[in-house]
Amino acid sequence: MVTTAYLFAGQGSQAVGMGRDLVAAFPAARALFERASAILGLDLLRLCLEGPAEELDRSDRCQPALLVHGIACLEAARAARLPEAEAAAGLSLGEYTAHVYAGSLGFEDAVRLVERRGRYMQEACEAVPSGMVAVLGLPREKVEEACRDQGEVGIANLNAPGQIVISGEKAALERAADRCRRQGARRIVPLPVAGAYHSPLMKPAQEKLRRDLAAVRISPPRIPVWTNVSARPLSDPEEIRAALAEQICRPVLWEDTLRALGAAKYFEFGPGRILAGLVRRVVPGAEVVSIEGPLS
Repeated sequence: MVTTAYLFAGQGSQAVGMGRDLVAAFPAARALFERASAILGLDLLRLCLEGPAEELDRSDRCQPALLVHGIACLEAARAARLPEAEAAAGLSLGEYTAHVYAGSLGFEDAVRLVERRGRYMQEACEAVPSGMVAVLGLPREKVEEACRDQGEVGIANLNAPGQIVISGEKAALERAADRCRRQGARRIVPLPVAGAYHSPLMKPAQEKLRRDLAAVRISPPRIPVWTNVSARPLSDPEEIRAALAEQICRPVLWEDTLRALGAAKYFEFGPGRILAGLVRRVVPGAEVVSIEGPLS
């Protein structure tokens, strides 16, 4: 039974100004941004604090920015003497942050990996017109049925009951979204993303990332890290390596992960409170605390 779990935010949580309070309060948080800036050859902290938003929103920028921000938030947790986690998980990109926290990935390696991951994903998006749509108020089986036989489209994120994201080639996505609407979806929301993340259209990005992952040291984590692709904990380094490669093309089983974790208390690390909202919908009664700056 897991008492305390740490959750790390994914792409889409970024916002200009993120990290301001952290670096003002904790020199160690500023040092993390400086280390990442040296690796990437850009002023990552300035980008987070000042934008512009269109630059921060680029996949190869926001992914390392969110990873560093998530690790920097741990300084606030330590200062507040919060309990250490017994398990960790992250939404898509956030899984890398969880592995840094758990010691399975080194900070520098993770920064390089997610910058490349974002770049490869952007290149795959530009190769085929595609996108993502949130389907609200429709059961999983109905969404699966709506995507069936519509072409290159399928479920990308199972976030919470009645909150499912589908992803795919533009025309197929439109057909599936229309079927969801006709089957009774409460709302269909096109997402402002570059393309079809967590779909087979990301295969070129996956192959490039797989090579990068093969060259990186992955250690057994000190606590279990739950993977998006199977909603189960992994501790074997080679299983972790394979799951991180598969993740880029496979659906994010976030609802299943939260149910399987079954923690009594969750701490969310990263800007915004997206994960906290999902926890409350999936695990009613669980305590959840969002951390994006110093705790009073």
